[in-house]
Amino acid sequence: MKIIAMIPARYEASRFPGKLLKDLNGKTVIRRTYESAKNTGLFDQVYVVTDSDKIYDEVVNFGGTAIRSQKEHECGSDRIAEAVENMDVDIVVNVQGDEPFIDTNSLTRLLEVFLNDENEEIDLASLKTPLSDSEEITNPNNVKVITGKEGFALYFSRFPIPYPRDTAAVVTYYKHIGIYAFRKSALMDFYRLPMLPLEAAEKIECIRYLEYGKKIKMVETNVRNIGIDTPEDLEKARKLLS
Repeated sequence: MKIIAMIPARYEASRFPGKLLKDLNGKTVIRRTYESAKNTGLFDQVYVVTDSDKIYDEVVNFGGTAIRSQKEHECGSDRIAEAVENMDVDIVVNVQGDEPFIDTNSLTRLLEVFLNDENEEIDLASLKTPLSDSEEITNPNNVKVITGKEGFALYFSRFPIPYPRDTAAVVTYYKHIGIYAFRKSALMDFYRLPMLPLEAAEKIECIRYLEYGKKIKMVETNVRNIGIDTPEDLEKARKLLS
């Protein structure tokens, strides 16, 4: 089974433009992410796929492997799909360029989903982590996920789900960590299918898979990745590395 990591990297991020080229204790954010992915030892190859000449040049200059997107894309999955369309690979892992603190154990458990899926019934696997702080639960930048009893995703939302109409009910809220592992066939289906209203409304790309009937297995982790969405997040990451 050939497994690769793809790091989609946009320069013009809406909340923090140019964040991937910001300094993170002596190295750019995108370099930290790339090296973290390489250092897991889980991938046959690691690529950065980008729409930016600046990011492309940065990756090449530090010795990484970069692919320049030829088309405009709405989301990271589309950008990755264009890059892998003619590659001979089985599993593609989408590593977010703004999450440089990659946990090898969590990724290993993510890939085990496919190693144990003898009938190849699972299309995607992704990570979730419990939330307890009310501000984190209500923060729309934190995508929440709910799952069925077998651990398959039912829905993703920026809204707190489930809605606590019965305040006495005991439920755990889960944050979706934006690391996905796809079967290549599922990724290419995503690329060729149009966006539907739920994905358009929430701006959460994995909803497209659910709308078209794909099965997403969620793996729970207690590792809290730091995603760099704001300048404040970057400062947190700098302190963590220090």
